[in-house]
Amino acid sequence: MNLRLTPHPARRFDAIISDIDGCLGPESHAPLDASSLLTLARHNARAVSTGDVPLITLCSGRPQPYAEAMCRLLGNTLLPCVCENGVWLYDPRDNAFLRDPTITAHHLDAVRDATRWFEADLIPRGVVIQPGKTASISLWHPDTAFLLSLREPIRERFTRESWPLRVSNTVAWINCDLTHVNKGTGIDRLLAMTGLTRERAAGIGDMPGDLAIRERVAFFASPVNAEASVKAASDYISPYEEIEGVLDIVARLSLPPASV
Repeated sequence: MNLRLTPHPARRFDAIISDIDGCLGPESHAPLDASSLLTLARHNARAVSTGDVPLITLCSGRPQPYAEAMCRLLGNTLLPCVCENGVWLYDPRDNAFLRDPTITAHHLDAVRDATRWFEADLIPRGVVIQPGKTASISLWHPDTAFLLSLREPIRERFTRESWPLRVSNTVAWINCDLTHVNKGTGIDRLLAMTGLTRERAAGIGDMPGDLAIRERVAFFASPVNAEASVKAASDYISPYEEIEGVLDIVARLSLPPASV
């Protein structure tokens, strides 16, 4: 573990593990708030240089290149980030791309077979497959109600074909992930390879998939736009939405230990 992340008397937590969509950015395709992201990058610059505030890293369902770009934008040079719902870790310390070692050729074949089915049956109906993913599939359609109506037929096909994939959704996407890989398994790998502990970690999330973060950190917070189940599991709910909520949460988590 990098020595900058050893315990510091001015901070309670060593790291903040944050989701991206619905937290650092909107769930929609609206522009990112560059000014607020710059504020977080300045926070991380302080975390790296002085060590008196926790470093922000990421845990996202986004493809590895997107998560890596956000990691670099935020100036996180010390902690891996979780990408593609646990499929990948990107380690900025040595520019390493680490796929979950439990993913086998059989798993990848199942993802490819499911993708071929989607391409044949769903793309002609206007469904879009998110580019960039390697061991999972994310689907979008401009009519969200129509998209979500496809969840059960997709589950039934996965069961019938014995494809080891589960189906979940965010506000506007359907995610098809390997049954044994998730944000939680990604965080487990992050903790194991860095020495970061649950007691010294905090998390931020907004969707049920982020409850895997909740289970692996000592303090968990959410912006006000979070789903009800996520709010119920939160130690703190910011009164602000998305990145404004994250800024509020990060400010609170950067207070001296007795203040949190």
